[in-house]
Amino acid sequence: MRYLVDTNVLLRWSYADSPDHSICTEVVEGMLDNGIDLCICAQVLIEFWAVATRPLSANGLGFTARQIREQMANLRGMFTVLPEPPDMADLWQDVSDKHLVQGKQAHDARITALMLVHGLTRILTFNVNDFARYSDISAVTPQDILYR
Repeated sequence: MRYLVDTNVLLRWSYADSPDHSICTEVVEGMLDNGIDLCICAQVLIEFWAVATRPLSANGLGFTARQIREQMANLRGMFTVLPEPPDMADLWQDVSDKHLVQGKQAHDARITALMLVHGLTRILTFNVNDFARYSDISAVTPQDILYR
């Protein structure tokens, strides 16, 4: 079984002061211990970097350059990093057209397109509603995993 891990889960897992840190830690570690392949992609890594390096006052995590480099190496070592296909823009466009995507939804459409090309059907996220339009994938929260 394979899941793509969304940025919002990684951020809460990486930030000990997050109210959701403990549930993310329990779920991620439990899934890995049970042999579940947790995947990330370039977009998730870029989004993680962007938020983690913003100051706390700007809704970021305030990581230093050194901290973020160490954390990125950690993420790459723990999770499967999915490669970007050369036709990613076309795949994204197909998903966006099919689902009438507009505005900020384009980011989730890109993640969905990458999941589909790699045969992933599950995403671990706190933003289940952001992926509800995509019938080919299922979005689950850490709470869904922990309490089933």
